[in-house]
Amino acid sequence: MIKYRLRCDAEHSFDAWFRDSAAYDKQAGAGLLTCPNCGSAAISKALMAPSVNSSKKKSNRQSAEETMPAVSQMPPEMAAIREKLVALRKEVESKFDYVGKEFAEEARKIHYGETDPHGIYGETSSDEAQALMEEGIEFTPIPWVPKSDA
Repeated sequence: MIKYRLRCDAEHSFDAWFRDSAAYDKQAGAGLLTCPNCGSAAISKALMAPSVNSSKKKSNRQSAEETMPAVSQMPPEMAAIREKLVALRKEVESKFDYVGKEFAEEARKIHYGETDPHGIYGETSSDEAQALMEEGIEFTPIPWVPKSDA
């Protein structure tokens, strides 16, 4: 696990955990990161100092276990937000059709009347999301709590 300090275009800072740096890159590239304060999707990594463990006797696993916050250690307002995000994911998964990486194509079919209107969710690239916006196709990027955290 890796923790990044992130910042939105409104200068709000917040921490986020990712499985690895590739997971951050994938979520950022897909426009899936949003500011918990204002909802902005313009997110970037903030300048951070590396965490250095002075004790070489501990294994990497022990160090990660000791420094990774558990849900019960989260500030109450962050735990409440996380609970709402878990509930949002469950609501979306129960009421909308998952279309995976075909999200942009399916959204266009609905918008242009090629298929019956229905709720969908999935993934799309930031370029495709921009193209959908330019076409006037309404959608909402949402912060997604991974199933392993739900």
